[in-house]
Amino acid sequence: MPTIVVDVMPKAELLDPQGKAVAGALSRLGESRFSDVRIGKRFELTVDGEVDEATLARARELADEMLSNAVIEDVVNIEVVE
Repeated sequence: MPTIVVDVMPKAELLDPQGKAVAGALSRLGESRFSDVRIGKRFELTVDGEVDEATLARARELADEMLSNAVIEDVVNIEVVE
């Protein structure tokens, strides 16, 4: 069964407290190669049947209306994986 994967991230201009906490922990562990961490969400929508343009369009609508908060988050990727 195909799966539609939706990735949601905090808007770039907003503070990401979870990401800052992880970045601080990496720094304390001596990991200096990573300068910033942002934490988002991944949704996997399993599709019964084929993924056509209408199904993908509906997934985009759901991502914008229900899976993300448009005030503080951006839908950054929607893809179909088999």
